[in-house]
Amino acid sequence: MKGPSPLAGEVAAPAAGGGSGLGGRSPGPPMNGSSSAGVVHGTSAADPPSPPQEIRTPPPRFPGDPGSGPDGPPPPQGGRDVSTGADSLAHLLGRLEVVGRRVGAAVRWRRAADPDPGDRFRGLHISPAQVEALLAGQPPPVPPDAESAALLAAVEARADRAEAAGADLRLRRLARTFGLAELEVELLLIALAPDLDRRFERLYGYLHDDVSRRRASVSLWLELCGLEAASAAAWRALAAGAPLTICRLVLVEEPERPFLTRALRVPDRIAAFLVGEDAPDAALQELVRECDPEPASKTPLARALASGVRLVHLRERHGSAAAPLAAGALVAVGLEVVALDLRGLRPDEDLGALAAVAAREALLRRAGLVAGPIDAIAARDPGAVRALADLPGTVILFGAGTWDPAWSRQVPYRCDAPPPGPDARAALWAAELNEAGAPGLDAAAVTRPFRLTSEQVRRAASAARLQARAAGRPLDGDDLRAGARAQNAAGLERLARRMEPAVSFDDLVLPADVAGQLRDLTVRARHRELVLERWGMAGASSRRRGLTALFAGASGTGKTMAAEALAGEMGLDLYVVDLASVVDKYVGETEKNLDRIFAEAESVNGVLLFDEADALFGKRSEVSDAHDRYANVEVAYLLQRMELFEGIAILATNLRSNLDEAFARRLDLLIDFPEPEAEHRLRLWRRCLGSAAPCADDLDLEFLARAFKLSGGNIRNIVVSAAYAAADDGTPISMGHLARATEREYRKLGRMVVESEFGRYYDLVRRS
Repeated sequence: MKGPSPLAGEVAAPAAGGGSGLGGRSPGPPMNGSSSAGVVHGTSAADPPSPPQEIRTPPPRFPGDPGSGPDGPPPPQGGRDVSTGADSLAHLLGRLEVVGRRVGAAVRWRRAADPDPGDRFRGLHISPAQVEALLAGQPPPVPPDAESAALLAAVEARADRAEAAGADLRLRRLARTFGLAELEVELLLIALAPDLDRRFERLYGYLHDDVSRRRASVSLWLELCGLEAASAAAWRALAAGAPLTICRLVLVEEPERPFLTRALRVPDRIAAFLVGEDAPDAALQELVRECDPEPASKTPLARALASGVRLVHLRERHGSAAAPLAAGALVAVGLEVVALDLRGLRPDEDLGALAAVAAREALLRRAGLVAGPIDAIAARDPGAVRALADLPGTVILFGAGTWDPAWSRQVPYRCDAPPPGPDARAALWAAELNEAGAPGLDAAAVTRPFRLTSEQVRRAASAARLQARAAGRPLDGDDLRAGARAQNAAGLERLARRMEPAVSFDDLVLPADVAGQLRDLTVRARHRELVLERWGMAGASSRRRGLTALFAGASGTGKTMAAEALAGEMGLDLYVVDLASVVDKYVGETEKNLDRIFAEAESVNGVLLFDEADALFGKRSEVSDAHDRYANVEVAYLLQRMELFEGIAILATNLRSNLDEAFARRLDLLIDFPEPEAEHRLRLWRRCLGSAAPCADDLDLEFLARAFKLSGGNIRNIVVSAAYAAADDGTPISMGHLARATEREYRKLGRMVVESEFGRYYDLVRRS
């Protein structure tokens, strides 16, 4: 923009090559060659106020507009010679130049009507002359400024031509997106001016008659727009549900002050947007998540959005991911995506303010808002869900729970996020493995027990590639299983002990029928999705999608080891429930702990083991006192929760007869672990001794297997005890060590040590 500065009423000395006003970012002094401090504090006593002068500054030129006048020739049809970002910035600076003209007119009018122009301490005290002027009544309003009106018309005419040529003018886009009237746009620009040109700070201080008030106030906005201080326009524009405030385009600060003197501030995100910066708001940095959209152009959700639906509740099921589905539906209808992970909220977060900032971010980006899981905030503050649901624009909320009508006055479109089927997961794995250079690996078969979402498949493939690269070998099935296990959340580890399986079925010593039942359990785990869901074998009335088995047998018969081998065979982690973290003496707390365990277990791919299950799943009894009644309630709750559990659970008990009969119907398999026979005991003795420990030549394992009816756990205890004794003696493990360790194990079990059982080795025991 060529010409002198319009701000103070004096003609500015042009700099080399021509000066510019506020909109043109003049490098020279703004007023009459004096420092800007003189403007803020008023004219000195030695210098009388200058009379208002006529300022004639040509309208700002938009970059790319040929000619210098307001009616220059149109741009060439072959395309503009600058980016549309420059057009947008030129429009913004042109509108700020209009604000500058109005500020200059207000300064001239204020100085002409100043009752005490020689006051050198203006803004720091109230002089007697100013008191008299205040008692005389309100100062006359600033007359309309024809110069700024003409400049505004020229700026908007050029903006019309720029938009017709395809430019995206961000100030106009902001006004359209949020439905701002022209008066509200003026308020926004007046509040924004000090953030883009520091000279406005001091001029606002002068107009406020207070050097510390460097932002626009409500009264200054009204004055610069030619409105009376008692006008209701300010109250309408800054009301709680007004466009400027609902999404925090303008913040009204210092609420303790009278309304007219409250400061107005434009958030940094809005100022950055208007000058061309699109980084998300700092308040959302920890919550914004990258969300790869799934193809969803033909889904009911996409059709609902295309029909005009603006509020959606998407319920997640086990193995499904709502956020990628929601993102895909938004992309299908031509919207960008702003996705928020509400699990990252801090406990002290202002959820209402955060919701407004999130809506503003989505509207600025021409995007839909995807937020969840709302279960993370619904229990803490239901009003926060309402704040999100009632936001302008398209909002998709997701979570595991059902929609509560109290959350919003609007009626949402509700639907479920279906988990990807086996074919869809196989296609995802194939695509990921082709990128990794391992197309021959059947990832779908390797990872069949894992119910992963599409996002988890991508992350698991990335984790597998990293593991294979670190080991310096090609990608294999173990890498894929490890990558899939890495997607398990850590929440269950606070309630159960995670075990990475270290044994396999080959390490088990069991009768053939028991081993066959265990393998049948792995078959069910691998193919339950195909059989129950695709083939519909569960039945329409059945709610069961989980897999539950009971391992019953005496202590030491291999129940826990079998559960570990089962998890290892499927590539899953084993989570052993700690009864100490479950059972609580207070009524109802045990049920709450169990509910948390089941809920967390459904969100991970693992095997849940309830060891000593009879402590929780005991028989219901006749009610004779309050203790019986609450114990029965606990068992009844477990029966209901097991019916809804969709994961894999194993109950292990030493006392099968102590379990409630109603659990039997809910079990997919019941496997009895018998005491080992002589041939199995011999294998157990040999396996426990292993090949690394030094053994003497006098070992008679056949005698030990034949003479002592012990479980595998007891045999292991004996071998370990004998190994310690041999290490202390500095000799290999001998028959004497094993006989004496057997004698101690017998006494621990409460059995009699008799010569008929120990035979010729009884003397070794008696000698000890």
